[in-house]
Amino acid sequence: MSKSVAILGLGTMGSGMAANLLKAGFSLTVYNRTAAKAEALVRDGARLASTPAEAVKGASIVIGMLADDTASREVWAGRDGALEAVQQGAILIESSTVSPVLIAELAQLASAHGAELLDAPVTGSRSQATAGQLTFLVGGSDRALEAATPVLKAMSKEIVHLGPVGSGAKMKLINNFLCGVQVASLAEGLAWIERSGLDRDKALSILKNGAPGSPLLGAISARMVNHDYTVNFLLKLMAKDLAYAQSEASDCGVHLKTSEAATGHFETAIAKGFGESDMASVIEPLRGQ
Repeated sequence: MSKSVAILGLGTMGSGMAANLLKAGFSLTVYNRTAAKAEALVRDGARLASTPAEAVKGASIVIGMLADDTASREVWAGRDGALEAVQQGAILIESSTVSPVLIAELAQLASAHGAELLDAPVTGSRSQATAGQLTFLVGGSDRALEAATPVLKAMSKEIVHLGPVGSGAKMKLINNFLCGVQVASLAEGLAWIERSGLDRDKALSILKNGAPGSPLLGAISARMVNHDYTVNFLLKLMAKDLAYAQSEASDCGVHLKTSEAATGHFETAIAKGFGESDMASVIEPLRGQ
């Protein structure tokens, strides 16, 4: 396999992923709508392209890490999009958290251009992306995954093949649905603790070490307590993921009532100006009630 890789999107996750590809010795071309975000990567040896089409020329593996369906569709299939210039036989990896509907659309477009799509969203946030410790949730053919595995290994601790194209996107939405509901319920619970007169540290210790405890609860509660909303996971993107989850679950005959309640908290936080902050900031409107 050629060691030529392109990555489209250098946000919270994409920058760390790109850095690990460079460390692993891949020849890397990057594209980002805001070119300034590529400066450190260019200093480390990446080539900066001015369009997605330019980025993918000669690349055997192309990775997308974008915000949502709209951004993904534009970068892959819009004007000067990657699909215009992708080489025959290339493996395209959509690692963005997008809808399974979009994945099906992109898979058809990839095939029409002589390429093959893997949907491979990730679990983990900024720190895992930086450390090369992501988990890839992969949908697609065995052949395509085998070809892409050396690239995915450079960015991950685990690669899970879930089934055909679309399987990764479905699993990621289930994962983020459960995360979003837990973060929203933690915000309610912590706001309650803070108003109740309980010792906050003792109360959180009980929760973190008891049945409700989880790595997510531990990490998010620390950010909430410290009012540290440095972005690990953008709040507005969790609201987006919950909306996608509700739509996908509805297609399967499942009504995500808890997701609707959680979405309300995230939308309120966006309206209060926290959309570009870490999702832990969802607690702030509850504190201000």
